Amino acid sequence: MTDAPTTSDALSALDELRRLEPPERAAVLSRLAPEVARELFEQLEAPLQEEVLAFLRDDQVNRLLEDLDPDDRVRLLETLPDPVGKALLARLSPRERRLTRKLLAFPEESAGRIMSPEYLPLPLNLGVDEALALIRQEGHRAGTVQVLPVLDEEDRLIGLAPLEALVLAEPEQTVGEVMRSPVPRVGPETDQEEVARLIQAADLLALPVVDDEGYLLGLITVDDAMDVVQQEQEEDFARAGASEPLDRPYFSIGLMHLTRARLLWLLLLGLAGALTVNVLSAFESLLEQVISLSLFIPLLIGIGGNSGAQSATTVIRAMAVGDIDQVRPIRVIFRETRVGLLLGTAVAAIAYLPVALLFDSALAATVSLTLIAICTLATLVGSGMPLLARRIGIDPAVVSAPVVTTLVDASGLVVYFLIARAVMGL
Repeated sequence: MTDAPTTSDALSALDELRRLEPPERAAVLSRLAPEVARELFEQLEAPLQEEVLAFLRDDQVNRLLEDLDPDDRVRLLETLPDPVGKALLARLSPRERRLTRKLLAFPEESAGRIMSPEYLPLPLNLGVDEALALIRQEGHRAGTVQVLPVLDEEDRLIGLAPLEALVLAEPEQTVGEVMRSPVPRVGPETDQEEVARLIQAADLLALPVVDDEGYLLGLITVDDAMDVVQQEQEEDFARAGASEPLDRPYFSIGLMHLTRARLLWLLLLGLAGALTVNVLSAFESLLEQVISLSLFIPLLIGIGGNSGAQSATTVIRAMAVGDIDQVRPIRVIFRETRVGLLLGTAVAAIAYLPVALLFDSALAATVSLTLIAICTLATLVGSGMPLLARRIGIDPAVVSAPVVTTLVDASGLVVYFLIARAVMGL
């Protein structure tokens, strides 16, 4: 008898499958048992799934699509050209086609797109023993049996019955006596990221999706919510590093694709960096009078850029976890600006004496005052830009550390030279 594959074996097989070229990946899936092939195919990223389908026979494609959960099937269909998606949808069984169309009717990145419309409802007055017998009989058709919805006579959601509570309940108890009510719920058009944060914050196994009248539409499970969290984190991480997010594993991406993902950002940052060159050019005569001013440019723009990046990263993270959703933006900006003022004052106090000893007190005062001003300005920009981006409907990560740093470099130099003129009488 062959031992069942362990979790590590399954993960290893999935990693190997991702590294293969599309024809080889399709060939491997074709040789596997249908259930194993479905499980591996289901865990592949949607672009990799699309590549595999092109190298499989029609009957193999039909079987894989038919066996996918509706929400996973929708995720794949979203990546396909519209004519191809419609053709594949038409080849599904009537039941699976109906469930898939139900999800596709909702907006992209909404709760309705990631919910499972397959659930096992329990009547309020059903006995616990009867409920467990029903789960054993019908549970394989549900998206999850860890949490089961409890409905009233009109099929409106009343509460949720965790499987653990049913198993541990006394035989004479009813579903209504062990269910949890009231429970959090969302509408089908709620943003996926908001749903994921709610599931994470409330430590839920599943979250009901209901319509305006309280009728249950589906359940969003914790694993689907965590997929959303991971996707959002990957996008934010990529954009924080001045790159476009990748939609597939690293080694399955061609060199040209990797280059394109970074090139646009480099060009945009290069154009923004031209501001710094223009500032230096405008104050060229000042630098000629006091050559020592140029020695501190790397120090000042480095500290200013890092201060702005720290502020932007802190605010974007707070936005991602919902810490500042109910807070007025001006309060966040004012708080971060005060932090920048304190940071600048501390660094200026440390820098004054060495600069005064090595050069002179006027230059030391110029550098110290600039440090205070540039740290304050950097945190103002770093905290304000993500909040402004969210207000106008742009992903805050787009205006993250690299963008903030580039803007602070140019504006910080202007501040430096203006302070030098005032303090040193140039």
